[in-house]
Amino acid sequence: MSNNDPGQKSGVPCRCDTPTSCETSEVQSQDNSQSRRCTCQCSPDSRSPGLNSEHVQKDASNFPLITPVTGTLTTRDTLVHLLARLGQNRSGHRIPPGLYTIGFPGPESPAIVTANYSLSFDSVRSSLATWDVYILVLDTRGINVWCAAGKGTFGTEELINRIKITGISTIVNHRRLILPQLGAPGVAAHIVHKTTGFHVEYGPVRASDLPEFLIERVATPEMRVVKFGLWDRVVLIPVELRNAAFYTVVATIALWFLGGWLPATGFLAAVLAGTVIFPVLLPYLPSTDFSTKGLALGIVIAIPFAVVAFLARSQGIPSWVNLTAVIAILFTLPVITAYLALNFTGCTPYTSRTGVKKEIYRYLPFLTGFAVIGSVSAIVIGLTKFLGMW
Repeated sequence: MSNNDPGQKSGVPCRCDTPTSCETSEVQSQDNSQSRRCTCQCSPDSRSPGLNSEHVQKDASNFPLITPVTGTLTTRDTLVHLLARLGQNRSGHRIPPGLYTIGFPGPESPAIVTANYSLSFDSVRSSLATWDVYILVLDTRGINVWCAAGKGTFGTEELINRIKITGISTIVNHRRLILPQLGAPGVAAHIVHKTTGFHVEYGPVRASDLPEFLIERVATPEMRVVKFGLWDRVVLIPVELRNAAFYTVVATIALWFLGGWLPATGFLAAVLAGTVIFPVLLPYLPSTDFSTKGLALGIVIAIPFAVVAFLARSQGIPSWVNLTAVIAILFTLPVITAYLALNFTGCTPYTSRTGVKKEIYRYLPFLTGFAVIGSVSAIVIGLTKFLGMW
């Protein structure tokens, strides 16, 4: 059935071998959101599958498969987003790649490209809730657009492959795909055009700007700016805290029994500095490298504990023990903070993939050396005390 067939609603395709008797109907999907299903009222011998609310990938050489969705986010969607922010089932927040629709798009309706990370997809569809658009979802393995572009999953090959699989060229009359600006590093637009005939057009950084962009078809300088404000940094904290929580609790308890409150609270402070304080103060910390930013913050955190260790002289304890404790603190705690700070390199606009690699190779030997000196100092204190040397 062609997109101009009067039996369809606003160009939503429904393929049948005898198309004159096919029609589109509205159904209620399982998640209580409004959806549509094309049902072919044809003879059993001539019927072929049509559009339904369940996403089942078919061979696009027979007919295009489209999944209708709404732009309204449910309470369940909000809960899923919260779990994703907390790092729960981190790699499982994904939707099936393919072609989706919002509203009743026709042959001239815009085609938006995004990742199959559920938060990315939901950002796009909620921003375009009142529009009639197609959404082409790439298989980025549940990774957001920015990170997927760096990893190569939001890339030229996947875009070309998804264009062919979905059969979008048989649905829209135009040959324009609107990609998020942050996906540009992974896509060679000229190769996509040469291979598929589709012209790549880069939209705004934020999905919330898509409605204005679609009206004017021009991205303003403001839409092109990558912002990384306080809230953008704060929302990263829960995931990092959750990832470090188990090891932090175990190590803190162990240090408390082995060395008392000072090493235990010092270690805990270093972890909190690297996971909580660092993203909050990121723009204000000196240096451009995350390693040195983390080291600077770690040194500030470690100094109070080093001062306490130096002044806490008990009767019968030689001064070299206090000095060794200071060395252990100053060489260990900053490294912990710096290491945890490196986890934020893939979440910010301050770094690049090649820059992160160079930074790791440049500073890793120094961080390792500091950690070894601090650890050996702590072991010396513990071992000499065990042997009754002081």
